[in-house]
Amino acid sequence: MYVGTQVGARNDSDFEQWAQLGVVNICSDPPGNPHEWTIDVLARHREKVNSYGIELDMVQIPLSSTPLDRSQSPNVMLGKSPERDREIESIQNIIRMCGEVGIPAVKYNMNIIGIPRSEREKGRGGSSNSTFRWAKMNPDDPPTIAGVVGVDENWERIDYFLERAVPAAESARVRLACHPHDPFTPDGYMGVTRVLGTVDGMKKFVKMHESPYHGLNFCQGTVTEMLDDPGEEIADVIRWFGSREKIFNVHFRNIRGHRLDFMEAFPDEGSIDFPQIIKVYQEVGYKYMLMPDHVPWISGDDPQGTAFAFCYGYISALLQTIGEPRKQPWVTKGPGRHETAARQER
Repeated sequence: MYVGTQVGARNDSDFEQWAQLGVVNICSDPPGNPHEWTIDVLARHREKVNSYGIELDMVQIPLSSTPLDRSQSPNVMLGKSPERDREIESIQNIIRMCGEVGIPAVKYNMNIIGIPRSEREKGRGGSSNSTFRWAKMNPDDPPTIAGVVGVDENWERIDYFLERAVPAAESARVRLACHPHDPFTPDGYMGVTRVLGTVDGMKKFVKMHESPYHGLNFCQGTVTEMLDDPGEEIADVIRWFGSREKIFNVHFRNIRGHRLDFMEAFPDEGSIDFPQIIKVYQEVGYKYMLMPDHVPWISGDDPQGTAFAFCYGYISALLQTIGEPRKQPWVTKGPGRHETAARQER
């Protein structure tokens, strides 16, 4: 396993900085609407990423964490045919193209209501941190454009997608990594019961259309948000999914708190003991990216870049403590140009 990122590059210097910081595996999308991507677009993007000594491990297909009214493929989770069939056919084509150009995985969400949060609160040193305090939420918030979606309807729409996407992934040899629902919410909130907002729901999900190419974008932060005692429970959850090789990417982030009452935090200050939990990923043979995610907002001229740089360094140090190989950028032959594949060193 190795440090990665899904932060969108603001400019080319971000690619340079990631390589300099040892972040040489990323999830990064070409510009434009994914439904309009072509093989040439994906190939050029991969070549550009490679030119900085970085491997393109993953892209996001057009099923994101945004609410359906802003989704690029709303009809998949609206269950509306034939519109959803056209969206799924486009996604199947993206998966096929990723396989052809050598992008080994894609991530996605099966989301309806987005990522609900309460107001931000002050964290360490006055940082601004995202929170979810159910006591401060309005339980009567209205449904989205999806209206009221029952549990069976929700599962039917997920099943309809998987029935068509998993065979495409198997044929292309591209891993499908689905993000859980963030956060767990009480049944019926905004008209929906979030079936991927519990560990049992996630277990049911990975058993549907069983395949080595069907698994999770395992957001450790989101999973801990499902638990009553995250520090005690998270290790066994990782073992269940990891031992079955259902973890294809990890959002390696921390919270302070528990189900329905938490603040997102830096990795070194939350309810999860990162030096211990990284050993669990090693124990189950996890072999892909560990990404920081949802970092607190901090002060300074480049608050996002600085906060993420802290997390990259923290994760890299944890990996060294357990003897994981270090990824190195490709050998440069000039600014941004490289001559050999990224190598691992101990």
